[in-house]
Amino acid sequence: MIKKLKIGSVELKNNVVLAPMAGVTDITFRTICKRFGVGLVYTEMVSAKGLYYKDVKTKQLMKINEENRPVSLQIFGSDPDVMSFVVENYINERTDIDIVDVNMGCPAPKIVKSGDGCSLMKNPILAGQIINRIKKVSLKPVTAKFRSGWDYNSINAVEFAKILEYNGVDLIAVHGRTREQYYSGNADYSVIKNVKSNVSIPVIGNGDIYKPEDAIKMINETNCDGVMIGRGVLGNPWLIINTIKALNNDNNLYEANYKDKIEMLKMHVKMLINELDEKIALLEMRKHAGWYIKGMKNSSEIRNKINKITKYEDLFDLLNIYLQNYEKDS
Repeated sequence: MIKKLKIGSVELKNNVVLAPMAGVTDITFRTICKRFGVGLVYTEMVSAKGLYYKDVKTKQLMKINEENRPVSLQIFGSDPDVMSFVVENYINERTDIDIVDVNMGCPAPKIVKSGDGCSLMKNPILAGQIINRIKKVSLKPVTAKFRSGWDYNSINAVEFAKILEYNGVDLIAVHGRTREQYYSGNADYSVIKNVKSNVSIPVIGNGDIYKPEDAIKMINETNCDGVMIGRGVLGNPWLIINTIKALNNDNNLYEANYKDKIEMLKMHVKMLINELDEKIALLEMRKHAGWYIKGMKNSSEIRNKINKITKYEDLFDLLNIYLQNYEKDS
């Protein structure tokens, strides 16, 4: 079930990929997930207009190290002129970017109100024009990520996929939820299956991969070429290696214990501090800390203490004491 997935000229070592997640898939998180074996990582979504106007924060989102590769830069926007311009003039010259992905599935109100993200699913012709224009200038493979539709009454993923394929997209990733669902309810794998059976390009399935068995289920039910792991990996990068093992029919899965999680949290914050100002790194760490310790003893109490810490040394002292007490009580 594990196979090398090819996207244009880029060949991945496996077909397990990390979903782009705003505020999560920064250079540090991508590096951690690559170390756990994921075949492809995506950046957080980058505004094409931000690139066009040379916004400083936008450039920070595009920071990539060699260990991340292959990496897909995800851009969002709805103006074909702006999007093709930034690809031709800013992205093509970046040798560390392997793939260009166009976000057509983000459900956030601030994104869709500008006609970007999932709003493009209400305008498939414009979406096709965007892909067409980018493909004409891009020196890298071009992919797109979208949802099953805008809402339950307008599920148009198959039509949408066909239009993107006609305009030259190299691969598509389909999240089996509508924009109206956001991240609630269940992903509809039948939509992914219908898309896969109606196009000849590779299709990655996305939605509800929380354990290795979910990935097997998705591939079996949809015949998709790869699986995209999103929220299931938060605080649980072991899901990546276990999914790869399961797809290789290896049942020797690794179950992370409390010590693994605390040590991973410590390593994560060290890596963040190497990338960011200490104060910013500790603020950024708070959400990750909550994910790592979720379900552990006294997790709420420890999370509250972590959220008040402003110094690296204090955080490590707290985690070391927590670990010692955990071992005593176990």
